[in-house]
Amino acid sequence: MMKALVTVKESASVADDFRVGDDGIDETYVEYDLNEWDDYAVEAGVQLAEAGVVDEVVAVTIGPERAEETIRKALAKGADRAVRVWNDGLAEQDLLDVSTKASLLAAVADEEDAQIVLSGVQASDDGFGATGVALAERLGYGWAAVVNELNVDADAGEATVHRELEGGLEELLTVALPAVFTIQTGLNEPRYASLRGIRQAQSKEIAPKTPADLGVEDVTSCLKLTETFVPEAESEAEYIEGDAETQAARLADVLRDVGVIAE
Repeated sequence: MMKALVTVKESASVADDFRVGDDGIDETYVEYDLNEWDDYAVEAGVQLAEAGVVDEVVAVTIGPERAEETIRKALAKGADRAVRVWNDGLAEQDLLDVSTKASLLAAVADEEDAQIVLSGVQASDDGFGATGVALAERLGYGWAAVVNELNVDADAGEATVHRELEGGLEELLTVALPAVFTIQTGLNEPRYASLRGIRQAQSKEIAPKTPADLGVEDVTSCLKLTETFVPEAESEAEYIEGDAETQAARLADVLRDVGVIAE
């Protein structure tokens, strides 16, 4: 039985009009949703199941009970069941570092005996872009990052991938399974959850796990949040009113003041 594990993150975004208080940004201004890159990873896993390549797709997230709303979106799109990892020790951390997340996800992958692990390239809120590769190192799996095309040959025990490189280049390589793949946006077209899928997701299992359940004792993050503030604007915009001639004259003055136009 071949199993795919998909890592899913509850990604935070801040409203356009927000305020920063002494304790940071108030939850009133924060919205949570399925991380964009992970949405493509979920779709990749579901497509592998539909093609008969894997027998089960399991989604995993690290987050509080609130995160179940996000992971149910993965279930509504076709994942078979889910695992949510959390405890008070994790809740006390300001910001989880890559090492802590990789250790927890690797423990779930080991417990599930997942041969294929799919992860988004990065998260839209912290943008680390390192968790998937760190996870592969923890597991001792092969890996390919920034994958924009994925073809798995279960019989051969390998996957052929295309991955993005710097400078617009692309690499074609074969990776032996088990392996971790970090998925780039554009690999596929994530589906909308159907009404039937949403209803089915309500009855699918989300197994709560603590780090201790997974054999992970230390969840102390090396990252500390020291301050939250609104960056100061380095320049101010000026709207030039008047007719075309007036606007052109004022624009010439501004450009001359900053040294773009010589006297």
